[in-house]
Parts: sequence; structure tokens; C-alpha cells
Amino acid sequence: MEARPDLLPGARPLPYHRIHRGGRPGVWRPIVGVLSLGLAFLVVIPVIVQVPFAIGLALAGRDVVDGIDRLLDLDDPTPLGLAYLNVVLALAIPAVWLITRTLHGLRPGWVASVRPRLRWGWFVACFGLSVVAMIATLIVSAVVPSQGEGTEISGHLNDFTSTTRDFLLVVLFLTPLQAAGEEYAFRGYLSQAFGGIFGRAWAGVLFPALLFALAHGAQSAPVFFDRFAFGLVAGLLVVLTGGLEAGIAMHVLNNWLAFGLALAYGDMASTLNPTGDSWWSIPVTLTQSLVYLALVVLVARRTGLRTRTEGPVGVGELVAQRGRV
Repeated sequence: MEARPDLLPGARPLPYHRIHRGGRPGVWRPIVGVLSLGLAFLVVIPVIVQVPFAIGLALAGRDVVDGIDRLLDLDDPTPLGLAYLNVVLALAIPAVWLITRTLHGLRPGWVASVRPRLRWGWFVACFGLSVVAMIATLIVSAVVPSQGEGTEISGHLNDFTSTTRDFLLVVLFLTPLQAAGEEYAFRGYLSQAFGGIFGRAWAGVLFPALLFALAHGAQSAPVFFDRFAFGLVAGLLVVLTGGLEAGIAMHVLNNWLAFGLALAYGDMASTLNPTGDSWWSIPVTLTQSLVYLALVVLVARRTGLRTRTEGPVGVGELVAQRGRV
């Protein structure tokens, strides 16, 4: 029987990025976990999610093959296609929970934070801080030159149609789950996996940020750097706050704003497929990310936010409900 270091008396509290070291031993576990998560993302989950969508299309009397093709067409997106994409990404959450429980023998709540659960009070505080950072971003965005296709908005308000309504409902209810799914995968499991393998915070930040940028497919250099920078800041937030709440809050607000502006003044296709050929998008992104990072770290320190597990991971579950935040 394998020893459980998380249950050994005297084990030290762990920072977020080393929580896997409190689970079942074996450096092969995070490696298998990363590969399993990639397989789930690229193959298993997309195929599984197509089944209920195909059934719905058939019940609606629509051509199933053509309907599935439209779901996957991001160059000419539909509300149903955006819903499909959001559901696929949101299902990263149960996939991460399953891998964490079965492969590492850890309670899934340890992916959320060092408590182990989502700290909802802290999440609400972070969402408010993200609004402040977004205001600073909008000010900078208004004074810098053109930032490339996908970031520009027209000077007139789009007509509100039934398609606009359907897109709005998808964005309002499913986009937060999509953003949370990406955070659970990249800043959650991958941060703990690489942090556990190397035992260093930089590995839990750098490698997931790189994979996050690469996962968006073919893109221009400015767009890649923009996403890589976002991943770095979100990874730093996880390490410095001990949980996913700050990254999820920033991600949700970013997506709500981007899709909201697309529906009001632009178009959804260019927002989902930004060219971003201009490097002027970088000062805008860095303004938001760095202002938000500074605000979150300041408030976290002022409130005494816990950034390590309270005692050993296994035993710590008995007392993890206590704490300031």
C-alpha cells in the first residue's frame, strides 16, 4: 500500500502549486494527468458534448450533419455554436475533479484553493477589483492607436435582433462557466502538476501560461503574447493568493466585456478570432493585468488571506473550513 504523505503527522502546510505533493506519490502521476486532461479537452469532451446537441438538432427537424458543422464554425459563429464551445470548456471542471480524485487521491476542492473550496467572499472582492482595473484599461485603450481587428468597435449601435438576444443569453449564463473551466484546467490542475513536478512556483506559472497561449491555435505574435501575458498574471495570482478566485473573476469580466462590446458595436466572429496585428494591444492588456495584480495582492495582504494549506493536506481538510476568508 502506498504511503500517504498528506496524512503523515508533522507534514508541513503546502502552497497552492505544491498541493499534489500531498497526494499519492509518483512523479508519473502529474505527467499522466496532463496528458489525460489534454486528451479530454481535444477529443473526449468535444465528442461527448456533440451527442446532446445532435439529439436537439434532430428533434428540431434540422439536418444533424450540417448542424454539427455549424457548431464548429467559429468563422461564422451562431449562438448555438458559442453555447457548444462554452459547454466543452466548462466541462474541464469535472474533468479536473475526476483526475485529481482518481489519480492523485486528493479531494477535488484542493484545486479551487488552499481552504479547500472556492472562497466566495474573496471571489466577490476580486470581481470588484477587476472592475477597477478594467476602468484603467478602458482609459488606456482610448488613447493608444488602433489595436487591430477584433479589438475595434464601430461608431453605431447594432440592431437588437433575436440572434443578438440568443448570443446575450449564452454569454450571460455560459461564459462564466467557460472562463472558470479554463482557469480550473490551466491555472488549476496544470499549475499544481508542474509545480509538483519541479517543486517551484515559477514552473507552476510559466508552463501553464505557455500552454494556455498555444491552446488558442494559430494566431499572430501580438495575440499570442497577449494571451501568454494574461496566463502569466493569472498564474501569479494563483500562487500569491492560494486559489483560483482572482483569475476566474478577471477572466469572466474580460469575456463579458469583449462579447458585450461585440454584440453592441462589433461582431462576434472577429472577437472569437482576433487578428491583433498591432502591438498596441499589449500596453492595454498589461495595464489591466498589472493594475489588477497590484490591487489583488494589496487587498490579500491587508486581509490576511491564507495562501497555504492549514496543516497537512489530508488532515487539513478537517480544519480547512476555518480561516479569515
